[in-house]
Amino acid sequence: MPIADTIVEVVDANTCKAADQVAEVIYSTQLQVATCFPSAVYIIDRPDFLASVQSVSEEALEVARGKHALDEIYPLYMSDSYFADPRVSNFSEFVGSTAWNILSEQGYAMHDKRMTFTEMWTQEHYKHSAMEQHVHGYGAQIVGFYFLETPTGCSNIVFHDPRAAKVQIDLREQDVTNVTLASKMINFAPKPGTLIFSNAWLAHSFTRHTNEQPLKFVHFNLNVTDVPLICPSPATVI
Repeated sequence: MPIADTIVEVVDANTCKAADQVAEVIYSTQLQVATCFPSAVYIIDRPDFLASVQSVSEEALEVARGKHALDEIYPLYMSDSYFADPRVSNFSEFVGSTAWNILSEQGYAMHDKRMTFTEMWTQEHYKHSAMEQHVHGYGAQIVGFYFLETPTGCSNIVFHDPRAAKVQIDLREQDVTNVTLASKMINFAPKPGTLIFSNAWLAHSFTRHTNEQPLKFVHFNLNVTDVPLICPSPATVI
């Protein structure tokens, strides 16, 4: 047999053997992925609350507008809190129960806990207004937004990566338009009736508003309190 033919056969045999070995390594070392410490944002469309919330919201904004002129640097109005207004009781109850369900489904022991509003107010943002990245402290566990008016070119709501260690050593993303484990922030384009919840420790911000017509939304914070124990009456104490 010619030497050249012998060499080709040996090379082919070695190539096949190497390919089999690589396939075996790949097969036996497939990664099992455990996604740890996720951050969740919850979104639901509830336009059925718009009429009642808009009415109460507009009354509260009228009071705010009467207190001071629109600031050129921070062109927005913020109303006082109105979560206890009976005209929005259905909305408040839905928000509170949804917040409780979110924490329960996340794995928290909520059987002896209840949700309590710390505040619920309306923000009215005019052209060039924005909101810097921040979180809500002072005991808040769930924060949320209910969008009332969202003109074309309005602000997007942005949620930021809460992992400080990742931020410190981050790499450039391959495609910032895709939501991946490498994402630094996530944008959501709101529309009227959109209701958004997140854990209070997840930082949020708003991009700059570009329309002459204002962006209006409800912002709310809820904390967790213990359900009061019901003590027996003196007559039943043994």
